[in-house]
Amino acid sequence: MSRLSGAARRVVFAPLDDGAGRGEAVARRLAKAISLGLISDGEQLPSESELATALNVSTVTLREALSSLRSQGLVETRRGRGGGSFVRASPTALADRALARILESATTDLRELGDVHAAVSGAAARLAAERAAPDNVARLREVVDRFNAADSVEARRRLDGRYYIEVAAAAQSVRLTTQEFDIQAEVGAMAWIPARTALAPAAVAAAHHAAVAAIARRDAEQARALTERHVEALTQRLIEIHVDLARTAGGTRVP
Repeated sequence: MSRLSGAARRVVFAPLDDGAGRGEAVARRLAKAISLGLISDGEQLPSESELATALNVSTVTLREALSSLRSQGLVETRRGRGGGSFVRASPTALADRALARILESATTDLRELGDVHAAVSGAAARLAAERAAPDNVARLREVVDRFNAADSVEARRRLDGRYYIEVAAAAQSVRLTTQEFDIQAEVGAMAWIPARTALAPAAVAAAHHAAVAAIARRDAEQARALTERHVEALTQRLIEIHVDLARTAGGTRVP
């Protein structure tokens, strides 16, 4: 399974809904998708005209965004036959960005982000239990199985973020999927950065398997509760990482 489900993929290439700073907005949208692995490393982006039409921007604006992504090491453009723009995600650059983000955040910021994460992901799991089709459940199981079999932190990070987005897509809600997309772009990279207490892949897989099982048996409240509990534990870990990093760096952004 190399591509997102239809509902989730539509979020990546949905039209932008405002006219301010559109080149930056396009770059941010695509950078989020790349960082989450929603657009696969090595994948060719649609042609400039197709992508500009899908995002409801001019080709000039799109080229500005692609230039920004190239400067960030996230995209490369090839000329000639078989050319185009291709995703080239840099795990090192993404990890450095996550470290800076978690260090500059206060614990109150991380707690509030966790509250939003729990609310959105919990609601998505509850609605997925009520609305998911059999193919949605099969896709969720496949994502968790791939996560369990992944042999690198980078692969686990991407599949973990993809799991939450696919749950929201299974809830048949474009708005929830969009919100989860934004949350995972912010939380996902931070969750998997190296730290004193490593995130245990087996525990994450077990938590996701339990939530998917609840979704499959239509137990909406259990699916919500399991998801919220897992997110709360993750939030506490992010706060602990921030405190450790702040102390090591001599920072003060702990309160």
